[in-house]
Order: sequence, then C-alpha cells, then structure tokens
Amino acid sequence: MLLAFDTYYFDNKAKTVCLAFDRWTASDNFTVYTEIREDIEDYTPGEFYKRELPCIISLLEKIPYRQAEAIVVDGFVVLDDNNKPGLGAHLNAYLQGTIPIIGVAKNNFATIEKNKRVLLRGESEKPLYITSVGIDVDKAAALIRSMSGDFRIPTLLKHLDMLTKETGPE
Repeated sequence: MLLAFDTYYFDNKAKTVCLAFDRWTASDNFTVYTEIREDIEDYTPGEFYKRELPCIISLLEKIPYRQAEAIVVDGFVVLDDNNKPGLGAHLNAYLQGTIPIIGVAKNNFATIEKNKRVLLRGESEKPLYITSVGIDVDKAAALIRSMSGDFRIPTLLKHLDMLTKETGPE
C-alpha cells in the first residue's frame, strides 16, 4: 500500500486527505480517507510542519498504515543540504523511520541543491521538486516520474489536491 497526503486550510480549519493505492502507476482504484480539524496553528515561516504535521498524524492514526511501502507528502522532506528537517522528516521521526517518505513540492526551495531532484513530467516546463528520507532521492524521483498521467502533476496527486480543496462536509 502507498499513501499520499495533502492538507488544505480554510476558516481556521484544515482538511487533510489521504489516498491509499496499491501501485505507483495506478490512476484509479484508491481509497480516500479524510478529516477536518479546527483551531489550526498559524503558519510560521520555516516551521510549516508545526501546522501540517498534527493534521497528517491525526488522520494517519485512523488508517492501517503500518504496512505502507511509502508515504508521499505535499512539500519538502528536508529544507537544506544539511538535512534541516521539513514536514517529511518530522513525519519520518514520528514513524521512527519505519516508512520511507517522499516529498513532492510544486515550488522550489532555494537552499536545497544536492538533496532534491528536479523532475519534469509530460510536456511541462515547470518542474516538481522531489526530496526523500528512507529511500534514495533518485529512486524517489523515478517513482514519482512513473506515476500515471501525462502532465506535470501525476493523476492521483492531482485528484488528491482536488479532493482536499473541496470544503463541503466530511
């Protein structure tokens, strides 16, 4: 099982969605888990994980995640080439390094050079930025490249983003 998480913030709430799927190349046949939390911590520059990590952990604990092959997060695993922990590294610490974490960021983080891979998919000239822990970053980038879809964002991750931004009832 593979898991992909994303969180959307609105009205002092956070909606976290997880897609569980069986193959990197899947484009459908997934399970959706979702949770809305209130009283979300304000964003602090450089400490995004303090806002999003509690949301991911809360939903993760409601999912049979222990046999997951990998977890994909929307964002960075590390924030610089000295392995300053980002969201993915903090999730990895919570999981005690038992599940590889792959970060897929849509925007560049300037202080990372060697610990990220720039991934162009489809015909897009705008890349994705891949970071990882518990799995080689080159392998992580190859896995994201292999995901279904002809465009910059893999099909399942695009679907995850869409589900996350739907702010109707859970």
